[in-house]
Amino acid sequence: MFKELRPAIISFLLLSLLTGIAYPLLVTGISQATMSARANGSLIFVDGKPVGSSLIGQSFSAPKYFWGRPSATGPMPNNAAASSGSNLGPTNPALMEAVKARVQALRDADPGNTALVPVDLVTASASGLDPHISPAAAEYQITRVARMRKISPDAVRKLVAEHTEGRQFGILGEPRVNVLELNLALDTAR
Repeated sequence: MFKELRPAIISFLLLSLLTGIAYPLLVTGISQATMSARANGSLIFVDGKPVGSSLIGQSFSAPKYFWGRPSATGPMPNNAAASSGSNLGPTNPALMEAVKARVQALRDADPGNTALVPVDLVTASASGLDPHISPAAAEYQITRVARMRKISPDAVRKLVAEHTEGRQFGILGEPRVNVLELNLALDTAR
């Protein structure tokens, strides 16, 4: 009986070593050598301390900051351990109420702003972790942020332009603004 089990046991051990140890070590070594910042979570540091990742959204609620997309993760917003969407369809009354409440919060924070609210400021992304907003969503918030920081809207608009990323390879995706990076730039702007 051992004669029949021996090849299966040897195959199991060899494949376990290959796929469970050798391959992960090889991939980890290559990623650390070629793109260590990405391999380590694309962390953003301020004064030597990590403040977030450029890949995961963060919640900002103070009026002096740009606000990102809402997050549908639980039990708290932007929980990378529980990436998920809300699974609410466009005709679901709960989604309609949530969008109305978000629009009202934006209007309350900037009562003089009568522009249409960009959809990405009131709807969550599929993962619930999107760190970006559209340039239109950033433009919508410029007046509020400038007023709260007592700086000119043109200075804030310039920072937004500097932090607007184009399409990948010039054709893929849409232009976008990383909210954490923009808010950190605002904090260091004079």
